[in-house]
Amino acid sequence: MTLAIPPLPPMATKKPATAQAATISDVAKRAGVSIKTVSRVMNNEPGVHADTRANVLQAMADLRYRPSQSARSLAGARSFLIGLLYFDPSAAFIASVQQGATQKCRQAGYHLVVESMDDDAHDLREQVHRMVATLRPDGMILTPPLCDNPQVLKALREAGTPTVLVSPARQRKDMPSVRMDDVHAAQEITNLLISLGHRRIAFVRGPDDQAASALRHEGFVEAMEAHGLPVEDELVFAGNFRFDSGVAAAHKLLALSTRPTAVFASNDDMALGVMAAAQRLGLVVPDELNVAGFDDSPAARLIWPELTTVRQPTFEMARAAVEMLIAGDWSGELPLPASMHRVLPHDVVVRDSTSALATRPRKPAHP
Repeated sequence: MTLAIPPLPPMATKKPATAQAATISDVAKRAGVSIKTVSRVMNNEPGVHADTRANVLQAMADLRYRPSQSARSLAGARSFLIGLLYFDPSAAFIASVQQGATQKCRQAGYHLVVESMDDDAHDLREQVHRMVATLRPDGMILTPPLCDNPQVLKALREAGTPTVLVSPARQRKDMPSVRMDDVHAAQEITNLLISLGHRRIAFVRGPDDQAASALRHEGFVEAMEAHGLPVEDELVFAGNFRFDSGVAAAHKLLALSTRPTAVFASNDDMALGVMAAAQRLGLVVPDELNVAGFDDSPAARLIWPELTTVRQPTFEMARAAVEMLIAGDWSGELPLPASMHRVLPHDVVVRDSTSALATRPRKPAHP
């Protein structure tokens, strides 16, 4: 009987070595700078030219350089965390801000920590102190209304935490800011409605604790007065940036003996509420009522008719805030240079919720 001898297994082959992770030397070579300069950029030290800093950050991104977080933190006494504080009723606004800040943080090797805090909390200052002591963020981004809250600002000044304000009520000499021109944007969209033949235009305000509410109302009033049009009290409704307040505004405005031909709501959520209520009352948008909003939230393009609105550059503002925290000169010299206060451009996006004024008489709407 012949025994079959199984063949010997093939000799194990050595697996190809995986590509080695990039080192700080690789980054320095690619950026054309010294290792010390790369280290200074990583630790956000002052005195590095903006172009040099940008080249180093780009080299880190190209090489996917990810230094040890613990080593970085120990070497530079930094956490490589940036905080984002918000208390905002508009989910679309904070979602866009968070996306922009997260993207920029990842590109620069930082992490974003998002915290919601009640603007009316009695211990708000203490909450901020505890958060800063626990996280040791390298910088903080504040959105409305927290960016105008004196308790929050005082706590961050006391902690020595670099802070950038997004859409504050006013420009401060001690804290950088990034915003858009709310007044001019509101003027533009009001002018659009006037150019379409509308004269009886209603306005839905936001809450009083939001700086944008007053700024957008100011722009609306200025545009109306510039065209010699009255701003009647009965055509201004106090909303709260939420959908249901837009619904409430529409029910009040559309029940007037002479109802408006157009409604400008100072954010998209309220504009959508106005449109929903108008359609429930049997009015056709835009044939019987024009509606315009502010923000250009995703929902503005998902409804029918699509909403005419102002595109607020929230994503870009958040990215700019992170850039300022990472690359800014926090020497403490006051007042801050003009470059530390950025105004980003906006767009008026004309869609199907606005059209030329119809000539037929307009009667009150009834359920």
